[in-house]
Amino acid sequence: MKTMAYTLDKLPLETLIGPVARATEVLVRLDERVARSPVRDGFVERQHFADAASALWLEGELVHLEDLVLHDAHMDIRTPTHELTRAHAVLRTRRRIFAQKPDWALSRDGFLALTGRGGAMPAAGQKSRDGAGTASVEADDRDDAEADLLAEEFAEIDAVLARSSKILSGADVPAKAARPDDRPDLIYDLDWNEEERLAEWHAVLAETRGQPVVLRAAVLLEAWSDIEVLQHATWLGPLLVAALLRQEGLAAHHLACIHLGAKNIPRERRRARNRGERRRARNRGDRLLALLDAIHDAALAGLKEHDRLTMAKSQMERRLRERRASSKLPDLVELVLSRPLVSTGMIQERLKVTKQGALNLIGELGLREMTGRGRFRAWGVI
Repeated sequence: MKTMAYTLDKLPLETLIGPVARATEVLVRLDERVARSPVRDGFVERQHFADAASALWLEGELVHLEDLVLHDAHMDIRTPTHELTRAHAVLRTRRRIFAQKPDWALSRDGFLALTGRGGAMPAAGQKSRDGAGTASVEADDRDDAEADLLAEEFAEIDAVLARSSKILSGADVPAKAARPDDRPDLIYDLDWNEEERLAEWHAVLAETRGQPVVLRAAVLLEAWSDIEVLQHATWLGPLLVAALLRQEGLAAHHLACIHLGAKNIPRERRRARNRGERRRARNRGDRLLALLDAIHDAALAGLKEHDRLTMAKSQMERRLRERRASSKLPDLVELVLSRPLVSTGMIQERLKVTKQGALNLIGELGLREMTGRGRFRAWGVI
């Protein structure tokens, strides 16, 4: 149980200002490039997938991108794992944040909805960025509900195993008591006051107003980790910080992939622990520098991915010259740019063609095979 409130004193501003300026410059450059980009929608979708997989990687779980893409398309080739359903929850949350207004995620309604306290859902008929209407929203809501139920069942099993291990090892496990809310005791720690921790993090959010946006983002990331706000959705903190960067205009046209950037930072830097009061300020400075580097690396990786997609689109469009107006190749180009990889089943469903027709289109476009498997094959851009 936490007893010490998070404080903002003794920030080493003299060592942070340089990395803040560097990360800000790259982040703004990426956003300006994405704002006028012909591959903007595909880039944003690909970033969602990459960040969702990275979020689980940071927790020590491996989720393959091809499995996540197929699960999102309801074309799983095997039974979804617990880790895959959690990665898909990150993916859906990123899409939900990006489909709303920039200030929604950190507003009262958005914050309550994202943390599972408000139950707010998009209104029926509300359009998302890709123009999907009522049917699409209702389908997404049903998918969300089913995935959440499965994730909750897995979490319940994990909680039982963890509690049993503690009891068998002789650890002191507190007796269960009545909770003031309706959350199941089997899944949630009785001594973990999420409301109090959320309020503490919100206080840091308010207290950092007026600071440079990227420095504020790093402080909020460090505070989220230090306070340990949520028990089962630690990945939500970086998404809220990414929403802040979007709200403040530094990433107005995309959602920063903070999880993806953090993969390049050694864990010893990201999770530097305090060893006594004398080293508390120094370790906090090390963690903030690591988080600033994560934001910088995320933007840098975004620039490289955007340039790669732009070049790939240009190369594929050369193959569209002198094609019939009814050709399916332009639709396949858009599909390939919006996913890390595509399967024949995905092409069949999206383009309404036969399996052989999908294979013919793949051959005409010159896509690269990504899996090398005989039973399951998938393709992507070079």
